[in-house]
Amino acid sequence: MLYDAMQATRAEGVSICEAHPDLEVFRLRLGKALNFEYHEDSQTGLFQRRDPREGGAALDIERALNKLEKVALRYSDKNKRPLVLILNNIHFFKNDADGQNILLQFQQRAEAWAASGILTMVFSSDDFWPFLSMRKTASRMHVVSVKDLSAREALHASVKLRRSAGRSMDSEDDFKKAINIVGGRLSYLTKVAKSPDMLGYARHMLDVEKAWLTSQIGLIPDHDDDVMDEQKWSSCSWLLLREFVKMRQEDEQRLKEAIDAGDTPSEALLHLPLPRLSYYRCRQIMTRTDFLEDLDRANIIAMDINHDVTPDSELLLHAAREVVEEEGFDQQLDDVRDRVDEIESLHRTRELTFKDMSAGDRIRLSVDKGGALLIEDDP
Repeated sequence: MLYDAMQATRAEGVSICEAHPDLEVFRLRLGKALNFEYHEDSQTGLFQRRDPREGGAALDIERALNKLEKVALRYSDKNKRPLVLILNNIHFFKNDADGQNILLQFQQRAEAWAASGILTMVFSSDDFWPFLSMRKTASRMHVVSVKDLSAREALHASVKLRRSAGRSMDSEDDFKKAINIVGGRLSYLTKVAKSPDMLGYARHMLDVEKAWLTSQIGLIPDHDDDVMDEQKWSSCSWLLLREFVKMRQEDEQRLKEAIDAGDTPSEALLHLPLPRLSYYRCRQIMTRTDFLEDLDRANIIAMDINHDVTPDSELLLHAAREVVEEEGFDQQLDDVRDRVDEIESLHRTRELTFKDMSAGDRIRLSVDKGGALLIEDDP
């Protein structure tokens, strides 16, 4: 979407830079995007003067932004419109002190430049944590959420994509069945529309998504204590996904009753939105507060600016539903949680061993839970 917008304006006054977890790599990318040199060939060390690069990536980026500000002032005065700088995929920055500091550095400049009208900065992210970090000091930040297409929009898009790919047009029923599996995500629709067998490829994508999901958070009932933390995360994740599946089943049952009563057309089943839970409710279901960010980073769930949580896509919801509806899933989930509790209980248990004991030896053991506060009165 960003590149299409740049192509429409021939990228006049627009520059884009891809984020990277390594700030040194990002520093070079930003310099290339802005056509700015970072004193890479500086020889000041020969004269016992401090090298400009000793300040780290953040200081080099600040120098580049200072130069960009001067250019933006001249450009806006001459062309009567601001420059545009796009930072794409800022969720690739590490969610630590360095990553949050670099976001703050750009956000401070973006706020000042937006107020003066000389430059507009665009940040794109697929995760929730950058928004949570930037909203603390945001005064001019405008958030645009890009969501999946609706069922009707997905149908029109699929027909156009298949026609442009030169494939034979399938029946409308096949289009609806394929869209019902993959949802309205354009990347999925493009793959399905270009396939010779749309419905078969949609089912193949569902199988692949299910295999990937179980490889990420698959349950191991008789796991060893070395993987207890992973199984704790997996079991809590399935508690949340099972709740989403139950909500979808309840929505379908309610719609079917309305369809049987004649109050709703039968096509309403194709327009069901993804189940949605509030952020705090998800924490209650998972009984943990630190797992949601990991699920968002793994693209298993998605969080929006209203702090609502949904499955990442319709395809993932179908994959999770197939797993949840398997026979014995609830028992398997309970067994994993019981195993985790058992291992944690063993870790809290201490074993006392006596050595060099001979036949007839006696040991007298006293347990005092009160310590110095325990006072016993002898009769």
